[in-house]
Amino acid sequence: MDEPILTIEEREAINSGRWFSSLSPSLRHDILRCTYVKRFRDGTLIAARGDMAEEWIACARGAVRVSSTSLSGKQITLTYVEPGIWFGDIAILDGDQRTHDTYAHGETTIVCVARADFRKILTQHTELYEALLRLQARRIRQLFGLVEDLNTLPLRARLAKQLLHLARSYGVTSLANEGEIRIGLHLAQEELAQLLGASRQRVNQELKAMEREDAIRIELGGLVVREREALMRIAESAL
Repeated sequence: MDEPILTIEEREAINSGRWFSSLSPSLRHDILRCTYVKRFRDGTLIAARGDMAEEWIACARGAVRVSSTSLSGKQITLTYVEPGIWFGDIAILDGDQRTHDTYAHGETTIVCVARADFRKILTQHTELYEALLRLQARRIRQLFGLVEDLNTLPLRARLAKQLLHLARSYGVTSLANEGEIRIGLHLAQEELAQLLGASRQRVNQELKAMEREDAIRIELGGLVVREREALMRIAESAL
């Protein structure tokens, strides 16, 4: 279901992305001039592992779930791409296949740049080469940080860090209590556990412990961060 025009909120999400907003106005203009919009319903496959890369993509609304499949056939979620984040450039740059499956998580809007247009922009804006290097460097730093956390931090601290990240990326301030932040990305506990490399049972235990400490509140529709500072103390307690 394609519509050529972004909503005001979707366009703002793209323009305010940390990486994209750092580009020159002329480069941003030429990228957006080439984009086309795709909208997906929850759970719809966006791109499959093994596909040849035909598009450079940015999330404008919702989230893109990046997943892999284990040898036993179980689908494992690796990360969620939030609004304002660009992805899919690696497979275009090296000419190889997509490395993971991507699905819409919730009602999701993406903007796409065709491979031919992407390469044309590269020839017209040498600035984009350096910008892509910065983008890859940031991803590598994040990857090293995740590996370090997985090997050095207890689950409790890693869960607190993940909740803080989700609150920053998808947080909505509560109208009833300005100190509370509702996480707008709805994740089942199994999905949250996959992000942390842990079992759902252990994640459930830690969430209930944090709820008893008044750091969070577990609701039927998701999670609410009641006290951000309490989560920060938990995340830093093992450092």
